[in-house]
Amino acid sequence: MEELDVNVSSSEGFGVAEKIVLLTFISAVILMAILGNLLVMVAVCRDRQLRKIKTNYFIVSLAFADLLVSVLVMPFGAIELVQDNWIYGEMFCLVRTSLDVLLTTASILHLCCISLDRYYAICCQPLVYRNKMTPLRIAVMLGGCWVIPTFISFLPIMQGWNSIGIIDLIQQRQFNKASNSTYCIFMVNKPYAITCSVVAFYIPFLLMVLAYYRIYVTAREHARQIQVLQRAGAPTDGRQHHPDQHSTHRMKTETKAAKTLCIIMGCFCLCWAPFFVTNIVDPFINYTVPGKLWTAFLWLGYINSGLNPFLYAFLNKSFRRAFLIILCCGDERYRRPSILGQTVPCSTTTINGSTHVLR
Repeated sequence: MEELDVNVSSSEGFGVAEKIVLLTFISAVILMAILGNLLVMVAVCRDRQLRKIKTNYFIVSLAFADLLVSVLVMPFGAIELVQDNWIYGEMFCLVRTSLDVLLTTASILHLCCISLDRYYAICCQPLVYRNKMTPLRIAVMLGGCWVIPTFISFLPIMQGWNSIGIIDLIQQRQFNKASNSTYCIFMVNKPYAITCSVVAFYIPFLLMVLAYYRIYVTAREHARQIQVLQRAGAPTDGRQHHPDQHSTHRMKTETKAAKTLCIIMGCFCLCWAPFFVTNIVDPFINYTVPGKLWTAFLWLGYINSGLNPFLYAFLNKSFRRAFLIILCCGDERYRRPSILGQTVPCSTTTINGSTHVLR
């Protein structure tokens, strides 16, 4: 949806100092997104434990979408922004804009699917989760994340449905006679602005809020039940206490995972909400939103594509370990300890198909 951002009116050009600062910032964002998302994909491909967790299939596909945003979309937007001119022609402008809408919408839909996966994993019984999240259903959901965006990107943009009724205004903004510059302008009429924003942001946002609210309520109820058992005087014998350890460990593990994904979703909202709110408002106020504001909101959204990998690294222990192994060339210090070599008594428990060691 960032695509709509090309509303940026380049008549408000940047000075030399501003361009240097912008170029440095944009280069850092692009590099962060490319390296971070590549790291996530390599980590899951190389780590057998990460591949066992169903949620990570969505995370890898999300990283791929964000990687494509950083490679196919951001650089051309940066070039136009810094040069204050679009030099690649009208057809490539449409292709670039369509890719922008497609990939950013796909990224958002992946976050929505991740929240639904976590909802079934934490709020439902294990058997229900296995029935809901079958390999076929996961494949269908992943396919939907990529197919649905095409109906609001390439199809309407290439057919010109987004410009019906505002063609004259678009043509006026495509050329700057004073500087003899051409711009890749992407403006949308009211029907497209509403449809695109609802499909790409508001519906996924609503589903994510509902899913994470239910996860929060379930986690709080689990905590209350454990406290009641502990106050009732749970046995201290090792064997008798073992089931309660499993319950406590499962609750803590899945609640932490939910909190991590909530933080990811919160960052996503902070990054994209300003753009999508403005995207709906602008057509109803005669397209008077300043170009620089569009630019700021657009790149705030792009930052989200480079932010997710770093959230995984700092907030998810399994990803953090996998990242360290890759970056440190397989240093044995960061590998999972062998269960046979444990000196501390331990047991194992299975959570959503992934075996965890309890010390």
